[in-house]
Amino acid sequence: MEYIKAFIVGGGICVIGQIILDRTKLTPAHILVMFLTLGVILGGLGLYEPLVEFGGSGAKVPISGFGYALSQGAIKGAKTKGVMGAFTGGLESTAGGIGAAIIFGYVMAIIFNPKTKD
Repeated sequence: MEYIKAFIVGGGICVIGQIILDRTKLTPAHILVMFLTLGVILGGLGLYEPLVEFGGSGAKVPISGFGYALSQGAIKGAKTKGVMGAFTGGLESTAGGIGAAIIFGYVMAIIFNPKTKD
């Protein structure tokens, strides 16, 4: 049942993104930033937590889940370290994902021949 819930939540987030992409003139980059920002805002307000509890990885893996992790890290950092913790906490909580994205992006750029669109 856990997998079904994750599929429903993660798939729902993807469906929303696809609908926005199909029905508006927003680019994928705009939608990416919008979902990240919504994850931060909803996480900061405590509204994303019920989605995480229900959908598990289906809510944590998409980019909105990254925004949620940033907000939770910033909140935790602010509680333990004050104002500086609010700035560093988000990066501390997501450092593994950021590092992996940099390393895998670099490796893929070496393996494949990246080109710009014509």
